[in-house]
Amino acid sequence: MQSEIEVKREVEAIQIPSGDTIKIPAGTKVIITQSLGGTYTVATESGLARISSRDKDALGMEDKAGAPGAGSGERLTGEALEKAVWGQLKEVYDPEIPVNIVDLGLVYDCQLTGDEGAKVVEVKMTLTAPGCGMGPTIAADAQSRVMTIHGIEDAKVELVWDPPWNQDMISEEGRMRLGMV
Repeated sequence: MQSEIEVKREVEAIQIPSGDTIKIPAGTKVIITQSLGGTYTVATESGLARISSRDKDALGMEDKAGAPGAGSGERLTGEALEKAVWGQLKEVYDPEIPVNIVDLGLVYDCQLTGDEGAKVVEVKMTLTAPGCGMGPTIAADAQSRVMTIHGIEDAKVELVWDPPWNQDMISEEGRMRLGMV
């Protein structure tokens, strides 16, 4: 069983599934239900909320090693750059599902354009449900993670609905993680 922890200071969070910004006051008791990709999904008396990695100290969490491809001082190019982009996208999670957006089959397209000095990443992704209020938050998380890669000048993440997502799009690894195999 997961244990309750007390939030050490007021923290901004995203309410799940509405996507609304809320404040969780200091002293609030929460249970961490998921801590994947550097964000924390917590259960509160009023439901689930997602807390950003920048506020991990409020939960008593310490720094972990960075995601692959992020923060290195060396400018990546070619296949190494593309691999780093996909690696960063694999660090993005729907706060209700313990599988990254790539293995969930939510990323439909990822293109790198521009010259070697100024790469732009364009991602087309969807959500498991069109009405999900977390869509803009998940897309913004994908964009910010890709922007951590040295050599990426800009990242654009577009939410698309065609083709509609279905469970057949989940990778084998994702299926195993969800117990669908």
